[in-house]
Amino acid sequence: MTAFKPSFLAAGLATGLATLAIAAAPVVHASEWSANVSAHNNYIWRGLTQTQNEAAISGGIDFADDSGFYAGTWISNVSYAPDDVFSYEHDLYAGFAGEAGDFSYDVGYLYYNYDDEAEFDFGEIYGSVGYQGFTFGLNLLANTEADEAPGQDFGFGEAIYLYADYGIEIGDGVELGVHVGYHDGDFNEAFNGVAGDYFDFNVSIAKAGFSLMVSTTDLDNAQDAAGNNLPDPLDNDEIKFVIGYTYEIGLSK
Repeated sequence: MTAFKPSFLAAGLATGLATLAIAAAPVVHASEWSANVSAHNNYIWRGLTQTQNEAAISGGIDFADDSGFYAGTWISNVSYAPDDVFSYEHDLYAGFAGEAGDFSYDVGYLYYNYDDEAEFDFGEIYGSVGYQGFTFGLNLLANTEADEAPGQDFGFGEAIYLYADYGIEIGDGVELGVHVGYHDGDFNEAFNGVAGDYFDFNVSIAKAGFSLMVSTTDLDNAQDAAGNNLPDPLDNDEIKFVIGYTYEIGLSK
């Protein structure tokens, strides 16, 4: 997703098709195992690069059954400093999803696990509702591993991510996604290095595993006291183009 997370995460995470927020999980008619492997030129999570604008290789394994329960794991390389040779993000998640007429729902818990370079492991609870091609969702900080960040103990609800997505097939298997998200909370500043709240936006198209996303935020470039732009290796105020390919693997017989 952008490094894309598993397919059911991709609509709010990329959202639409791209990043990291969470959209409705697929409804299945029997217990299924599946896997995915992706390669993208950048990993964008809520509008912000997680790889210093470098490439990401990711993959995951998912289980879902006809009760609506699903669970899975996903891993990607990440980079939070120019001299960071290799770091990883490893996610674990579980939830329930289903449909009622034209409406869909998805609720669950997502745990983000990192190596020591990121300083934080944390979890979120999430929920979303969908109607036809629209999805509206909320991710809420549930817990952090404070022992990895001395003096920074963030409690329940101290960061939120609200998002709205719209997805539609525009013909011949081509899918179009539009996403807007809003991120706020003290934990956001500690983890992402972004002071205050911000919006992120993206538009994406995908077909047969290939994807293209155009992503940006309403953040301004950091400035010195004289009003001059400071060097920003993350380019949080710039438009980013993310291309990639995701290969889905069915594991159930």
